[in-house]
Amino acid sequence: MFTERSLTGELPAVREAYAPEALVLNCDRDFETLDPAVAEELLLVTDSLDQISYDGAWLPTTAPEVLQEYIGNSLTIGMPGDGGVAWTRQTVPPCVFVKPRLETSPDDFVSFLVAEALVEVSLDEPEHFLGFFGERYPDFVAATEDHLDSNARYQLAAAVYTAYLGLQTRAEFADWADGYPDLYAAWDDAGERLQPRLDDLPSEIAQGQTEFAAAAELACSGVKHGLDLPAPFAALDTDAYLEYGADYAVQWVETTFEKME
Repeated sequence: MFTERSLTGELPAVREAYAPEALVLNCDRDFETLDPAVAEELLLVTDSLDQISYDGAWLPTTAPEVLQEYIGNSLTIGMPGDGGVAWTRQTVPPCVFVKPRLETSPDDFVSFLVAEALVEVSLDEPEHFLGFFGERYPDFVAATEDHLDSNARYQLAAAVYTAYLGLQTRAEFADWADGYPDLYAAWDDAGERLQPRLDDLPSEIAQGQTEFAAAAELACSGVKHGLDLPAPFAALDTDAYLEYGADYAVQWVETTFEKME
């Protein structure tokens, strides 16, 4: 199922700079999560598996099944929302997975997604929003339960964590113009294409054309590009968010929905 991907262009240099030990793997099928039996196949291309473990006493019993499984005894790699490229540090060495769904995508865009994953692997951050929120997750649930269903809540939590990672990765991307000009151009182009969508979000939300969680997903993806975000998402593009992390995210959610009532 997994074969090592041949890196071309500027990607070998990015891997050497950020995550020299990481494996970049092609997958022979798309996945949202890898079940334990399939994940065990990773032992054929890696040295070992080191499963993430959570106490989970703080996870509400109403949490979606996918979250219950994630904190259980089963090895879970990748989660819904990871997109065409996913990464994990549950393997030794860490792995970046490129899924078949990207086969028809432009090469420069795929290369940027792989480069982004290599940068994220290099950060000392969890690979999923559960690890980010931790014991504050029940507070996040409490702040959203009267406004979002479980799927939208999952989408919002993932978006908020995307913004947190984006605050860190964009500092790297913004310095790539000289060292990795092709990847920098792909990052810049993706941001230019996204900005018009962000400009329209306030009216789309007000008119009910875009649900709040979907709007958050778009806006929070703009953080890694340094784009102008509309309210209330602009409050996630701050140094305070970097400093206070999950505490800040929970406060933002509480304040945001209070103002929407």
